[in-house]
Amino acid sequence: MPIIDIAVAQNQLPGLLEAVRRGEEVVISQGGEPVAQLVALRPPKVVRRLGTMKGKIWIADDFDAPLPDDIQAAFEGK
Repeated sequence: MPIIDIAVAQNQLPGLLEAVRRGEEVVISQGGEPVAQLVALRPPKVVRRLGTMKGKIWIADDFDAPLPDDIQAAFEGK
C-alpha cells in the first residue's frame, strides 16, 4: 500500500485512481502523517425478491418438446 504525500497526489490523481481500479489501496499523507485512504467502491449488493413475476408470465406445456426436424437442422447448421 503506497503512501503518497498530498502534494504529489494532487498532480497524480488520475494515475492513483487507475491503481485503485486495479485493486490497490493508496494512503495519502500530509506532513508525513497518513490522513486518508483511497479504496475502490464496491457495487451495492442487489437484493433479489423471488416471485415478483408470479402470474405475469407463463410457460407453454410443450416448451421442452423436441423441435421439428427442419428447425433442429437449422440450429445444427445443416
